[in-house]
Amino acid sequence: MKKALVCGAGGFIGGHLVNRLIAEGYEVTAVDIKPKQKWFQTNPSAKNLFCVDLTKRESVNNLIRSQLFSEIYQLAADMGGAGYIFTGENDAAVMHNSASINLNVLQACANYNRNAKIFYSSSACIYPEHNQLDPDNPNCEESSAYPANPDSEYGWEKLFSERLYKAYARNLGLNVRIARFHNIFGPFGSWDGGKEKAPAAMCRKALLSDRVMEVWGPGTQTRSFLYIDDCIEAVRMLMDSDCEKVINIGSEEMVSINTLAEIANNLAGRSLEIKNIDGPIGVMGRCSDNRLIEEELGWKPKYTLREGMKKTLTWIATQL
Repeated sequence: MKKALVCGAGGFIGGHLVNRLIAEGYEVTAVDIKPKQKWFQTNPSAKNLFCVDLTKRESVNNLIRSQLFSEIYQLAADMGGAGYIFTGENDAAVMHNSASINLNVLQACANYNRNAKIFYSSSACIYPEHNQLDPDNPNCEESSAYPANPDSEYGWEKLFSERLYKAYARNLGLNVRIARFHNIFGPFGSWDGGKEKAPAAMCRKALLSDRVMEVWGPGTQTRSFLYIDDCIEAVRMLMDSDCEKVINIGSEEMVSINTLAEIANNLAGRSLEIKNIDGPIGVMGRCSDNRLIEEELGWKPKYTLREGMKKTLTWIATQL
């Protein structure tokens, strides 16, 4: 039986990944800094659930030398939606905590488990701000990452960590896979509290707003959003492949934020007025470029944005 370690398993993507790996017959060790009762989602059959602070070097050393993992998935990070990342108020914590986790995980792997295949979840936030000023024509092709100019400290940390993983692969022989996630959403993700992303926020507002639905920014800013099941499938295909290139995992179905609000409004059966207000918005345009992942893995998303939004809104309605 293959053994997998999932770091950040109490988070949205990590929880879904744990489920998938267990369904495939893996023995999964799942870790997160949150107490287990606050984890978003973990399969009840996952027995090895641990509350671990991955910013602590000795904790990570103890974890990785505890057994020989064939695969390690590093999704743990200090992150959130635009309300958390783009205000500037959390930059020090975001950079320190996430960089510490990646440094600790890589060094522990180098010391105790060099044969493991390691997945690192990077982000579309690494792409240069100057390539995302036009909401109708953003450039997020993988090679466009340099010259570097991310729009947030979160993006800078992710770009640094990509280089860190590549350096360990090059110098110490670690077997690394890296993907840049583009706005992953779906059931069991954050939907309130300030760390939720746009699809979940729109679903919540569509369900709860009274006549007016407030949307941050001008509403003309564009994004693409990828449903969680498609994301997990792409991660597994990447880990099963020989592809060592950094690739995008996202959707090419780009919409304006006001259109996203209208989709949520429609799915909720509401006729709310959309009101644009001041708020953090990030870049004006961002959309995944999937040419490389289609070429390398033959992967394409199966779910449309509307299909994913319907599943997400239905789940959020059960949480209210």
